[in-house]
Amino acid sequence: MKLNTITRTLFMGAGLSLALAGCSEPEQKQTSQTAPEQKTETAAGEPQLADVQELVRGNGAEVASLDPHKTQGVPESHVIRDLLEGLVNQDADGNVIPGVAERWENKDNKVFTFYLRDEAKWSNGDPVTAQDFEYSFKRVADPMTASPYSWYLGYTHMENAKAIIKGEKDKDTLGVKALDDHTLQITLDSAVPYLVKMMGHTTMKPVHKETVEKHGDQWTKPENFVGNGAFVVDNWVINERIELMRNEQYWDNDNTTLDKVTFLPIENQVAEMNRYLAGEIDMTYEIPNEHFRRLKSEHPDDLSIVGNLCSYYYIFNTKREPFDDVRIRKALSYAIDRNVITDALLGQGQKPAYFLTPEITAGFEPELPEYAKMTQEERDAEAKRLLKEAGFGENNPLDFSLLYNTSENHKKLAVAIGQMWKDKLGVSVDLNNQEWKTYLSTKDEGNFDVARAGWCGDYNEASTFLSLMRSTNTSGGVHYDSQAYDAIMQKAMTTTDEAERSKLYLDAEAQMAKDMPIAPIYQYVKARLLSPQVGGFPANNAEEKIFSKDLYIKAE
Repeated sequence: MKLNTITRTLFMGAGLSLALAGCSEPEQKQTSQTAPEQKTETAAGEPQLADVQELVRGNGAEVASLDPHKTQGVPESHVIRDLLEGLVNQDADGNVIPGVAERWENKDNKVFTFYLRDEAKWSNGDPVTAQDFEYSFKRVADPMTASPYSWYLGYTHMENAKAIIKGEKDKDTLGVKALDDHTLQITLDSAVPYLVKMMGHTTMKPVHKETVEKHGDQWTKPENFVGNGAFVVDNWVINERIELMRNEQYWDNDNTTLDKVTFLPIENQVAEMNRYLAGEIDMTYEIPNEHFRRLKSEHPDDLSIVGNLCSYYYIFNTKREPFDDVRIRKALSYAIDRNVITDALLGQGQKPAYFLTPEITAGFEPELPEYAKMTQEERDAEAKRLLKEAGFGENNPLDFSLLYNTSENHKKLAVAIGQMWKDKLGVSVDLNNQEWKTYLSTKDEGNFDVARAGWCGDYNEASTFLSLMRSTNTSGGVHYDSQAYDAIMQKAMTTTDEAERSKLYLDAEAQMAKDMPIAPIYQYVKARLLSPQVGGFPANNAEEKIFSKDLYIKAE
């Protein structure tokens, strides 16, 4: 690969090495209601297990909360997935499988009935009931809860959900009802054929009513915690570790192998890598980009690279000058050389992104926008023209801040992209890093010029990405606030014609390419260090839904 002057400068400035690698996309299979086969790693039969069944994994950052109705991040979901179980789960290939609900049925994609298994229990021995789910869904919708993901409940089209979230109706009018202890009925105000998939999300996990009401925000502390997942919280030292122990009351405990799972909030990827190589960690959250080639050469059996249903992008605050000018947004987006980022700076199989929805998404067949069809030289020339037309240049340089959450990988990309903007457009960028919880608050409140962002699908369908940019979505769309985009997505959400919906999804992407509220950068793969002794890892799960109950430690 021939490196131009800018690329060489980026390598030096960001401290990154050249690494090229490929990754195949996992096959997307049809939904199944069959429980996963347990620990069938090879055709030879059951693997030989280690005497000690304990897993230690990096988790990227300290969790903001372990309350499923108060969280919005990936680190939180990784832990909560072990602690609480919703109506449905996923198997290693990403297929929907029974969770607390052993089966379900629906009428016209508007009335869904879930039948809960009799043996499901909370960790204190109480039965898990349909009333628990009714209470939990109403808690998410209740404005008093202030759930950062309440919008997700609205997008299920559960009857009256949006009006309740806005404070216009009482939470008891939500379209969810316990018909009896083991039968839950959900009524929608419009057809949603993928509703069952949506029930696997963190926000749709149940909480134990008596525990929440007794302890309030302190209910997730180890001494108070009551959950219905395969594990319970045993020890939590802020910014150091969260330790989970097996939940003996879990309905499928006999098929759970691990006795203990420890999550470490390590934000520095080099430190995490070194702890893995020292034998202290079994699974890292990610790896430092600049060490990828060395790890691939020296530790090939420890390197795991899988497709991931996630997009990496920069979001513009369109409500703040000068980013309310589409010419500024387009100029900055066009000047990002995505091929340099994916092939040279990352080099693990990531794909350049020109739309928000990843190509790996089931049923999504994207159309490249016009700027993606240009050469990089043509995009750079157009970027200069747009910036000059907007009134910026040598005599009036553009100066702004770029917000990102603390991470060496995010920092290196920010340095590299900032260098591209400086070399091509004369732009000056002030890098502003914040720890995870502060970053989320700053971004959500709109206290930024440009911010690093990433989005991983909540379910495997294009709307999980495109709904993010609706103006009612406080996680992303509020900074865009486009009536034209909202109208396209509203039509997509109400049509019962799948072909029409797919066309509208493409229209939504085209509208974003026209308005450029975000600068898509790359489509993820997930690269991490994974001990060969860890069995049951779901390498074909595009949403990276890892359930520790399905993992085990093999004997060396």
